[in-house]
Amino acid sequence: METRSARIGMVLFCIYLLLYGGFVLINAFSPTTMEQTPIAGVNLAILYGFGLIIAAFALAMLYGWLCGNEGAESADA
Repeated sequence: METRSARIGMVLFCIYLLLYGGFVLINAFSPTTMEQTPIAGVNLAILYGFGLIIAAFALAMLYGWLCGNEGAESADA
């Protein structure tokens, strides 16, 4: 990978891939785990799904923050 932002993007993508892979594997191999209701009667599948959405948003914000100054640095040069 040539640019710093591409490397950061790939690392964050791999983090999200691990989170999503965990979701898929739990659903495939232990579906009864996803039926548990740990919080206010909401099952784990719904909580995990919302967690994935929040994680995607947080990783996107982190990417923007980490790579936000890259364009400004190259413009100054």
